[in-house]
Amino acid sequence: MGRGTIAPVTSTPAEAQRLRDLARLRRVRDRIDREYAEPLDVEALASDAHMSAGHLSREFRRAFGESPYSYLMTRRIERAMALLRRGDMSVTDVCFAVGCSSLGTFSTRFTELVGVPPSVYRRQASEATAGMPPCVAKQVTRPIRNREARVARPD
Repeated sequence: MGRGTIAPVTSTPAEAQRLRDLARLRRVRDRIDREYAEPLDVEALASDAHMSAGHLSREFRRAFGESPYSYLMTRRIERAMALLRRGDMSVTDVCFAVGCSSLGTFSTRFTELVGVPPSVYRRQASEATAGMPPCVAKQVTRPIRNREARVARPD
């Protein structure tokens, strides 16, 4: 090929399949973002994406760095944080409002992601975000997973 010529785009069947899988995975992620408060499980998500549950889980983790369940719980916890900051709902009401059916599981996962139990967060959040616009409060209080936390380096 000469200079300035563009190589033809070719794709192997494996590459084409990978692109189709990525499109399906984005649809699954978008569905989780929209329907986080609904009862969602990997089997139903996989069925709707025309994938097996195992394939969905492996490919979702490969594409987005976490399992579909972990992604779903993170979305639920982020929404729970916003509801708890408002201060007008009990922890139990927030748990059910975001789609969790077990207060124990909700509290455990919340504590893992946020660092404090939901009741403590509710108390502290109203003071910490007082006078802050909700869009800024959401960014400032977004949970950071352990693997994303920055390690302080000694100088």
